[in-house]
Amino acid sequence: MQNAEVTQILKRINNMSKYSKYLIEIENRKLTGLHPKPIDNDELLSEIIAQIKDVAHKHRKESLNFFIYNVLPGTTSAASVKAQFLKEIILGQSIVEEISPAFAFEQLSHMKGGPSVEVLLDLALGNDEDIAQQAAKVLKTQVFLYDADTKRLEDAYNNGNEIAKDIIESYAKAEFFTKLPDVEEEIKIVTFVVGIGDISTDLLSPGGDAHSRSDRELHGQCLFEHNKEQQQNLIALQKQHPDKRVMLVADKGTMGVGSSRMSGVNNVALWTGKKASPYVPFINIAPVIAGTNGISPIFLTTVGVTGGIGIDLKNWAKKYDDQGNVVVDEEGNPVLEEVYSVDTGTVLTVNTKEKKLYKGDKEVKDISTALTPQKLEFIKAGGSYAIVFGKKLQAFATKVLGTEVIPVYASSKEVTHDDQGLTAVEKIFNKNVVGATPGAILHAGSYVRVEVNIVGSQDTTGLMTSQELEMMAATTISPIVDAGYQSGCHTASVWDDKSKANIPRLMKFMNDFGLITGRDPKGEYKPMTDVIHKVLNDITVDDWAVIIGGDSHTRMSKGVAFGADSGTVALALATGEASMPIPESVKVTFKGTMQDHMDFRDVVHATQYQMLKHFKGENVFQGRIIEVHIGTLQADQAFTFTDWTAEMKAKASICISQDQTLIESLEISKSRIKIMIDKGMDNQKQVLQGLIDLANKRIQEIKSGKKPPLTPDDNAKYAAEFVVDLDTIDEPMIADPDVHNEDVSKRYTHDTIRELSYYKGAKKVDLGFVGSCMVHKGDIKIVAKMLKNLEQQQGKVEFKAPLVVTAPTYNIIEELKEEGDWQVLQKYCGFEFDDNAPKNHARTKYENILYLERPGCNLCMGNQEKAEKGDTVMATSTRLFKGRVVADTETKTGESLLASTPVVFLSAVLGRTPTLEEYKAAVKGIKLTMFAPPLKQMTTKLISDHKIAF
Repeated sequence: MQNAEVTQILKRINNMSKYSKYLIEIENRKLTGLHPKPIDNDELLSEIIAQIKDVAHKHRKESLNFFIYNVLPGTTSAASVKAQFLKEIILGQSIVEEISPAFAFEQLSHMKGGPSVEVLLDLALGNDEDIAQQAAKVLKTQVFLYDADTKRLEDAYNNGNEIAKDIIESYAKAEFFTKLPDVEEEIKIVTFVVGIGDISTDLLSPGGDAHSRSDRELHGQCLFEHNKEQQQNLIALQKQHPDKRVMLVADKGTMGVGSSRMSGVNNVALWTGKKASPYVPFINIAPVIAGTNGISPIFLTTVGVTGGIGIDLKNWAKKYDDQGNVVVDEEGNPVLEEVYSVDTGTVLTVNTKEKKLYKGDKEVKDISTALTPQKLEFIKAGGSYAIVFGKKLQAFATKVLGTEVIPVYASSKEVTHDDQGLTAVEKIFNKNVVGATPGAILHAGSYVRVEVNIVGSQDTTGLMTSQELEMMAATTISPIVDAGYQSGCHTASVWDDKSKANIPRLMKFMNDFGLITGRDPKGEYKPMTDVIHKVLNDITVDDWAVIIGGDSHTRMSKGVAFGADSGTVALALATGEASMPIPESVKVTFKGTMQDHMDFRDVVHATQYQMLKHFKGENVFQGRIIEVHIGTLQADQAFTFTDWTAEMKAKASICISQDQTLIESLEISKSRIKIMIDKGMDNQKQVLQGLIDLANKRIQEIKSGKKPPLTPDDNAKYAAEFVVDLDTIDEPMIADPDVHNEDVSKRYTHDTIRELSYYKGAKKVDLGFVGSCMVHKGDIKIVAKMLKNLEQQQGKVEFKAPLVVTAPTYNIIEELKEEGDWQVLQKYCGFEFDDNAPKNHARTKYENILYLERPGCNLCMGNQEKAEKGDTVMATSTRLFKGRVVADTETKTGESLLASTPVVFLSAVLGRTPTLEEYKAAVKGIKLTMFAPPLKQMTTKLISDHKIAF
């Protein structure tokens, strides 16, 4: 085809109406078995409305169907157009035979706030009394009202409007909640075992399909990593049990490890849940999931967002001998025996009143933790958002009426123990708590609302977060939040058509909403693809802060940070609050001396290894806060520990720091925030400058002694306490996916930690990766130093396997350039990223050279680039799940082993794991990331006799 013909075709397409283009898209989607994409565009819906008004229009019938059943609600531009047309119908300004005024009101009731509430308020406060009564009836069912909406009601009430009074009185009684149907007493379920062992969220929503997450039907096709046979088995099970809900099960493992993955819950709900509204397509709620060891903490939060149920089955238990001792296998791991079967097709009953799980008439498990009063409210309301907004709405109404709050919702559980001190997380929650009994001192187990200081959204979940914000009718970030940040790190590696289609509109939405964005919608500053966790770690400037972020590795080394789903992130952005129980804590301290040839990454892995050994295979970290008394390590390096706590299955982590260490960390944060300001990233509200001001204030508080660094009380109570013995760590510690373990449940768990000597210098390594949020500037400096040493020793630098190096942030690269290390890397690299010409295709083959990749997640995320199929990868990253960094071939299982930077570097140079002797020789004279425990118990007194990594 000639260029002129192509130009003419493109011109014809551009001149097409929005509706004609939509019809072409519909035909293309049919080819892959998809329905028409839900409408969010105002221009398209305006054309559809025009066709509805034209009773002779050939597309009128399908236009009606699209208008009624295929428009996204909330604050989308299409929702505004739909709400206004429904208003016209109600007022008699437009007549549509198929949409009566009563049906128009019903449509408005399902549109979830924003323009629909604005229209309902117009009608309720208007002059037509009959219409006003009907609008009031609908408004009494709505909860997504914001300040502008409630102010209109309050003003009308103060002016004597009886309709406004009636609505506000209904809100004070929380009738939007009390008049909902009760949760059914018995829920019949049938099990579907997804797999044996831990089930990664990648199985439910693969990282490689991240681009499609906001298109829920399309994304739903990737469930079980596109395994069509498994999908068909699920469909067959549903047909066999049409009267039951399907419960997805991780047998002998934990469900949902690895991330919060809202898209994973959405996929499960799409396949097994209930439709949220008959007028909103592909948004389902109420999934039921379970695991032998329960649900990963952050994934369980996501289940609550959708009004689902997450069950800790405990259907396998440790086996004991006649003397009451745990029976262990040859490797010292506990032997498990089945308590009851949950094989696929097992029929069970969830009794929500008794909070028991039954198999026939036999009770098999108490599931009260899955059906707490708060979680039952989520189920009744169809998700946690409605509860959060409902409580706010009720509080508004009672304040206007001057009455006491009627106890409708389950009271926030307040647990107080006299004469018991507070852990670090208990102190943070007590400081940030909202709505608790005045003067109450709250301990672990309390269920509370807390104010949130920092919120982060990452780019592969950001479009879902923006959709959630639209559907809850939010338009601007809460003034409670000190700063919000939208990253571009998960799509940094490859600037392909998918990224070009999604990321710019995400950045514009978030920038308009009030977040600092990694990419500038106006193009005034260069794209910053910095890893979100490192940025959040830099912009957290208070050790008492609460941080919420859209990724499981939101685990800052200042304050307490919780990885969350896109919905919880949206809620935090919109309201400045989060609701959760105060978790129990495990106290981790250190003794002994770290040897010079060890890296702090080895200490991190050894912590997990020693803990599992000490507690006989029981992971005491799971679901709890790890309160780590690092003390002497700056925030950059300490983040290596807090970051890995996601792999330890902890809820979160808190670093306890000494005065001078915290001050140094805050000064680093200030300098990096200043660079962001200099690049033009601050907004009109000067959010970034505000963070510098907060950091200066905190530094002065520490220096003056007015408010020392956060420490727990001496008499705080912990779920467990554990001391890491540094003296016993003599060689690098490697996390191994153990892909050939005969017990399938023990593969890909992060719990198999092996010493370097286990591999005897003989395990072939096909690729090395130094990158991800687990590395800091010191790691990149180590690579530079080892390169120089290698040339001095051998006269040249040769790699027997590719080495991919990805600095986490541009700030770090700038610092490395100033210190001369980046130039060393450039000298030896065979590829260096170019921001002016970013890659537009994922690399599929690697040469045995050094690759300097663009800051971002790179191989760790696995959504854009991966290692070659079947490779054995040695990496500094966080993930070793099946298929994440490397996929399998038909004949070879891909595997990703996780280790320190020097081990990864040497493995790429040698093409195999080094021996311990080779390792020691290679790191001799190199300043690794060193750590020495505080010499005294944590106090506000400066302890200077320790090592501090650069």
